[in-house]
Amino acid sequence: MTTIYDVLRRPLVTEKSNYQSGKLHQYTFEVSKDATKGLVKDAIETLFDVKVTRVNIQNVPAKRGRRARSRRVLVRVPSFKKAIVTLEAGQTLEIFEGVQ
Repeated sequence: MTTIYDVLRRPLVTEKSNYQSGKLHQYTFEVSKDATKGLVKDAIETLFDVKVTRVNIQNVPAKRGRRARSRRVLVRVPSFKKAIVTLEAGQTLEIFEGVQ
């Protein structure tokens, strides 16, 4: 069984997630493959001491590429699961504060 410390792997910082954190109070994390919405909510609320309104989870497929010579398909980036966490208005996470 996974603990709340094993659920969150890393924050995902992209242009889209930067906009979501600034305007919509949404933060994006890469989570473990067996994470559920309840586990993600409990982990965020316990580790960062904030109130979570909603959790959306997506399975991101692997990015595939082709070799130039043999034209065989090979997987470059593995698939992962990501969670978009919406917080109550006025609450922020400190790990995203320096990113603007």
